[in-house]
Amino acid sequence: MKQDTYIYDLINRRQSDRAYDTRPVDPEVITRIMRAVRLAPSACNSQPWSFVVVTDEAKRHEIASACSSKLLGLNHFSYQAPVHIIVVEDRANFTAAMGNLIKKMHFAHFDIGIALSHLTLAATAEGLGSCILGWIDEKKIRKTLGIPDSKRVLFDVLLGYSTDPSREKRRKGYDDIIHLEKW
Repeated sequence: MKQDTYIYDLINRRQSDRAYDTRPVDPEVITRIMRAVRLAPSACNSQPWSFVVVTDEAKRHEIASACSSKLLGLNHFSYQAPVHIIVVEDRANFTAAMGNLIKKMHFAHFDIGIALSHLTLAATAEGLGSCILGWIDEKKIRKTLGIPDSKRVLFDVLLGYSTDPSREKRRKGYDDIIHLEKW
């Protein structure tokens, strides 16, 4: 059977981009990306996520101000991104919640990580750059977008046409992290 290598190409091309041009992203492209996110697997099919897609310029700038720090010089590039996708943690279903208690794990965070992989790889497939921001002012984002206090805002994912050059990935060596059959 012939191996399809497209996914490996996407994985190699995907990077965290920190410079975007001002072109808007076609709403149909955003819809395709979000449909890919929706298909991500999750523990007990709990799908513990919601996403707020923000393309309105004024709201994007409010979100960018909630994700950047003048003092620390963080994330000022977020003002350039034409799309911000706010990642909101929802409650897990009963089965996943029981698994959390029994195994002392918070499976929703793993599930959301998988969904974000779907999101960023789908964006790469569409010719877009992306960057996941965890440095956020949750309270400010919640207020800006009307997200209920009962929900946890976790990330802001930037999407847009990257102006960053492709970078070689610096990663630990294969033999440093992969162990076969034993440590």
